Amino acid sequence: MNLGIEIGGTKLQVVTGDSTGRIDARFRYTVDPIQGAAGILAQIDATLAQLTEQPQTIGVGFGGPVDWKTGRIATSHQIGGWSGVNLAGWLRERVPGATVHIDNDANVAALGEAGRGVATGFDTVFYITLGSGVGGGLIQNGQIYHGATPGEAEIGHLWLVPPDESGSPGQTIEQTISGWAVDGQIRMLLPQLPDDSVLKALVQQAHSTGFTGGEARFLHPAYEASDPVARMLIEQIGSVVALGLSHVVHLFHPDAIVLGGGLSLIGEPLRAAVRQALPRFIMNSFQPAPLLLLAKLGEDAVPVGALQLGAAD
Repeated sequence: MNLGIEIGGTKLQVVTGDSTGRIDARFRYTVDPIQGAAGILAQIDATLAQLTEQPQTIGVGFGGPVDWKTGRIATSHQIGGWSGVNLAGWLRERVPGATVHIDNDANVAALGEAGRGVATGFDTVFYITLGSGVGGGLIQNGQIYHGATPGEAEIGHLWLVPPDESGSPGQTIEQTISGWAVDGQIRMLLPQLPDDSVLKALVQQAHSTGFTGGEARFLHPAYEASDPVARMLIEQIGSVVALGLSHVVHLFHPDAIVLGGGLSLIGEPLRAAVRQALPRFIMNSFQPAPLLLLAKLGEDAVPVGALQLGAAD
């Protein structure tokens, strides 16, 4: 039996399956930021105790920079307590004899989509995850591309507005179009929206039930109802994604680019917005732009990739 683990900023998933990425069983938990790394480790520990047999391999997709050679966590930008944690060693203590591989979650999701998802059959695939953070992963001939530790392909940390000597902090892609950033933009726009706005009605209805956060999920239904603000926001997100991906194209020129993460659930309107904007940012000799695909595996991307990663040589 193989074990795949996804450790993110909002959720923890632990799955059992085989080396092809087939999932047999799943344990899913909400991450409590107050509990930090210790709380997540306790959840994993409790899950390991529930398994009916000991896993032979363990693959982990972690939401942050990782030293993939040693399995030591560099940091998490969302959950405290992870810096310097030897996660591979911790897992080997609890599952003696198991092979353990740990990598960044975007790398692992890229592996899943390239091996069992929408991008099978391509030699070079770039995956961008648009979730609570923005990250990337590059797959070449079925293998994760690695730079110097502790990471690579961090597309979310590209500067849209660089910091300057006046003290301006600048702004990154992640600060602009992560799920949390888009949620905040929608909340800020809410008082300015007309009463007949579909987006405003959907968000206010959610807020009236005491649920704040995740407002970006209403962009797709509002877009389908011809809400002009939803259309504007999707086009803006698509333009920023395209600008970031233009650097990927100029540096690596992949065969295919996969849009994943929670914001990718906006679906075809977002893909179309990125596809329309991307050629403007790419030099003529690299036209046409690479094939742009929507992720197929959804929230299974990291667990599927983790199962494949754990069984890697």
